Parts: sequence; C-alpha cells; structure tokens
Amino acid sequence: MSSVPTPPSGRTGWASLKDLNGYQWFVFIVCCLAWDLDCMDQQLFVLARDPALSALMQKPASAPEVGKMGTYATSVFLIGWAIGGIGFGVLGDRLGRVKTLTLTIGLYALFTGLSALSVSEWDFMAYRLLTGLGVGGAFAAAVVLLAETVPDNARPYILGLFQASSVLGNCSAALLNMYLGSLQKEGAFPAGEWLTPWRIMFLVGIVPGILLVVVQFGLKEPEKWKAMRAAEAQGARPSPFQAFFGTLTGLFKTPPWNKRVLMGLLLTGAGVVGLWGIGFFSPRLVQLALESTFTAEGLTGDQLKGEVSRWRGITSLVQNGGAFLGIFAFSWVTGIFGRKPTFALFFVLALVSTAGTFFFLKTREDIFWMIPLMGFCQLALFGGYAIYLPELFPTKYRSTGTSFCYNAGRLIAAVGPFALGQLTTSVYAGYGADAFRYAGVTMCSVFLLGLLVLPFLPETKDKPLPE
Repeated sequence: MSSVPTPPSGRTGWASLKDLNGYQWFVFIVCCLAWDLDCMDQQLFVLARDPALSALMQKPASAPEVGKMGTYATSVFLIGWAIGGIGFGVLGDRLGRVKTLTLTIGLYALFTGLSALSVSEWDFMAYRLLTGLGVGGAFAAAVVLLAETVPDNARPYILGLFQASSVLGNCSAALLNMYLGSLQKEGAFPAGEWLTPWRIMFLVGIVPGILLVVVQFGLKEPEKWKAMRAAEAQGARPSPFQAFFGTLTGLFKTPPWNKRVLMGLLLTGAGVVGLWGIGFFSPRLVQLALESTFTAEGLTGDQLKGEVSRWRGITSLVQNGGAFLGIFAFSWVTGIFGRKPTFALFFVLALVSTAGTFFFLKTREDIFWMIPLMGFCQLALFGGYAIYLPELFPTKYRSTGTSFCYNAGRLIAAVGPFALGQLTTSVYAGYGADAFRYAGVTMCSVFLLGLLVLPFLPETKDKPLPE
C-alpha cells in the first residue's frame, strides 16, 4: 500500500474522503487510536485529580487546599506537556513522524500507570510532569503524519474527524469513572484498602502501550518527509546538535514562518487556557454545586463520594458529547467560510457559553444542557487547530511548528489553572461558595486573545500544504 497522497479527484467537502486509499485509512485509524488514548489519559487525570489529592493530602475533596493543589498539579502537567511537545516536535522533523509517535505513546502510557503508585501530592505531580512530556509530543506527530499522507482536498475533513475521535478517549475515561463511582457507592472499596478508584483509573492508562507494536511495524514515513531528508542528504550532514536546534532556530529566523509560529502560539494558547484553565474544571464546578444537595439527601461517606464521582463522570461524558458535535461543526463551517471567520465565531461562542455555565449552573438538570453547550463551543476550537496548524508551515518545519504552537501554548496555559486557584482563594475569597464561579467567569476573557491575533494570520482555505 502506498503512502503517497493520491491526486485530487475534483471531489469536495466530505465526499473527498472517498479519495483515500486503504493505507491512508489505516494511518487514520492508528493516528486516531494514538490520540484517543492520549486524550483518555488526559481525562483520567482530570477526573481522578481531586479524589487522588484528597486521599494523598488526607483532606475532603471539596476543601480549598485540595482544589488549590489540583490547580498546581494541572499547571505542572501543562509545563511537562509544553516541554515534551517542543522537543518531540523537533524530533518529528529530524527523526521521523512514526518513530516520534512511538516514543511519545510509550512515555505517556508508562507514567500515567506509575501515577497510581503515588504516596504524596509531590510525587503525584512529578508523575504528571513526566506524563506531560509524552502527551505533548503525540498530537503533533499524529496530526502531521496524517496531514502529509492524505490528499489535499480531503485533509481538513479527515483532520476534523481525527480531532473529533478524541471524544472517544475522553468518554471512555468518563464511563470508567462512572462505573467505579457506582461500585464505590455500593461499598466495593472498603476504607483503608490500597486499590481505590483513582488508582485503578491511572493503571488503566497503561493500555496505550499495546499500540507501540502497531505503530512501529505498521506505518511508513510520509513521502514528503522522506523526500526532504533525501534532499538534505545531498549536502553536508549536520551534527545531531545542529540538526535538532537548527530546525528550531531556523523556524524562528525564517520569514514568514517566524511570524506564523508566534501568532499560531497565541491563537492556540487562548483555546488551551480556556480549556485547561477553565473548561476542564467543570467536574469540580459540578461537585461544588451538587455536594450540598447530596448531603441534604442523606448521603455520607463512601455513598457521598461515589455519587459525586458518578456525576463528575456524567459531566465529562456530556461535555465531550458536545465537543464531538462542535469539532464536526468547525470542520463543516471552515470548509464554507474559511479558517479565520470560523475561529472568530467559535472564540465568541466559547467566551459566552463558558461564562454562562460557570455563573448559572446550579442543578442536575443544568448539567445536561449547559455543560454540552460549553463543550461544543470550547472543543470546536481544537478541531480548528488540527486542521489549521499543519497548513501554516512547510514540510521542513511542519512538525516543529505545529507542535510548538500546540504545546508551547501549554506554558501560557500553565498560568491558567494557577490563576484560577489564586482568583478563587485570594481575589474572590470573600465570596464564599461562589468564589470559584467568579474566578471562572473572569478567566473567560482569555478567549479575546484568540480574536486579537486572527488578523495577523493567513487564510489557508483551499490551498495546498506549503513546501
């Protein structure tokens, strides 16, 4: 089976997917699995973060100290994500897309599993830092491999499907959390037992390691990348040091890619802060909103913990259901109106829906329409990143540029959870139970950053990948 993209047939829209051959569909499936399991590991952390820190710190999950440490753990995770993303992004251009994907899968699977062995909040954060290294590199390796393998006319639609498939990983984590919550409510995890629901969730994160064999032996490097390396081999061969840092410094010194990478970083950073600094704290929002209701209904101890865990899982499930539809919507709208107008629309929608959810969510019923709406508007942006970022850079810098924008944005985003924690415990401390709500609403202003950088970026609709 050939890894060469087939020539465009003239088909447009979703009909262009008919131009993919068997090998290209195989690449799509493997890349989706790699990214979906990566997302599952991310979501396992989001859902198990508060219960894990509650147990390790020996404090109630609703305690402000646990919430604050949760924001720190998230920031550490995002810093690891950024560092790994930048490093593995360069390796993707130098070592190859397939080999890099293999390395990142092994790294995030190993340290997600080791998170189950945590004995304090400090080693828990160390494991999150190391997990982040692998998580950061997987997206760019997978999305660039896929973008360079499929025909140009099908690229935005297959990349939209790729990003939409991440919901499967997120929902798998949510369903696991709900199942374990139900078992805990029934008393399946006696007090004092080492094997608790949050430890089981992290152990499940080892599953992606199984993909290593498929990735290593089933995929081939894209012809675009092989042609670039063959051309480089005709000249003087740089040292490994020069090859690695030369790619990164070349990106920042060469117009117009240097401007694009900086603007792309800000564009991506706005969405990442919005999701990881606000949106992925929705399970905590639901817990704070409903815990008093559950207590009033007579639930205590493991029954209360199990019910809270179940509703945290439901929150994640409906949020990702909305995300799936949002990513599809972005793929459809961008094919008609272009990348920049679609980004502008969804940044506005993300701001309004997120602020409204954090301010007004109060009951179980609210979860089933506010949370999916927020997921629809926020996660749609990430469908846009999968489509748009590979279109900004040539083959030589595509993995580096895509990964830098998507992952160095985590360094910006690492400030998000920290800021949310500081706003909650300091700025709005006098507002009691509503402090977290006001902090979330304030943080929504970050979506305006995405709007501000759009005029400085090119429109890439209906254009081939730059060479």
